[in-house]
Amino acid sequence: SIKAIESSSKEDDTMWLTYWVVYGVFCVAESFSDLFLYWFPFYYAGKCLFLVWCMAPVPWNGSQVIYHSIIRPCFLKHHEAVDHVISDISTKA
Repeated sequence: SIKAIESSSKEDDTMWLTYWVVYGVFCVAESFSDLFLYWFPFYYAGKCLFLVWCMAPVPWNGSQVIYHSIIRPCFLKHHEAVDHVISDISTKA
């Protein structure tokens, strides 16, 4: 991520930072569901293929698809409430 931010081209910044957002959401979701998912055969192989798809250097990679279809709409719907909660916490701190 630091290399992407420090590079002169901003296209790779968007690609890799989008990947890290999707990967972070995936890790949070997996921490709750991993208790059940690891019982499925080939779960780890599927997880590996999913993460490779998310990193693929193509315009339709998993990070772009998931971010624009799931994460971004959810964020745009709830970002004002999150900003309000964060500002309340920072004032109380």
